[in-house]
Amino acid sequence: MSEDLHDENDEQIEKKKKVPDNHYIDNNEFFDAMVEWKKLVIEAESCDEPKPPITNYIGECFLKIATRLAFRANFINYPYQDEMIGDGVENCIMYASNFDPEKSKNPFSYFTQIIYYAFLRRIQKEKKQMYIKYKTLEQLDVKGDVPGYLKWKDDADYKNPYAEAFGLSENDIDKFKPKTTKKRGRKKKDTGNLDDVLSGDKNEDSPDK
Repeated sequence: MSEDLHDENDEQIEKKKKVPDNHYIDNNEFFDAMVEWKKLVIEAESCDEPKPPITNYIGECFLKIATRLAFRANFINYPYQDEMIGDGVENCIMYASNFDPEKSKNPFSYFTQIIYYAFLRRIQKEKKQMYIKYKTLEQLDVKGDVPGYLKWKDDADYKNPYAEAFGLSENDIDKFKPKTTKKRGRKKKDTGNLDDVLSGDKNEDSPDK
């Protein structure tokens, strides 16, 4: 009797190990739903009519994928998870009609990739806003009160207390820092001015004719 229970437990453990990460969505059912919806899209396009909205089931799949992905280790610590999930779902809806059942039978993987890159874009957008706040604080803190306050608060020796206040790394700062521009063979010094950050560093000199 004990041996039978032991074997049964081993079988259950093996089944759990074989359960895929996307078990919360039936990929075959998801695929069938996308096929049916794509037929409606093609019919609407042939009649020059607006695309039909996605079904509730498809929308639920998008939301489940985005929510699960947001709680992965590489995304879970970001404070703007709701915005990330919203962007992911929005992008899925925008590009849902691009899914081609003849080229892929794995909508789970297809839309996971869309959501993944939507997350990355949101992270960069939020960090850019943090960088603007960081530069604003750095330039307004004429007396240098912020570094002393942070050291007193946490008893820590920050290399860059302004950046630490907004959760920015040195790589983030280098990425968003306005680049140097060339004018007639001479380099313009990078002052890190806030106006340059807000303008997106788009004012490049036109080449000499």
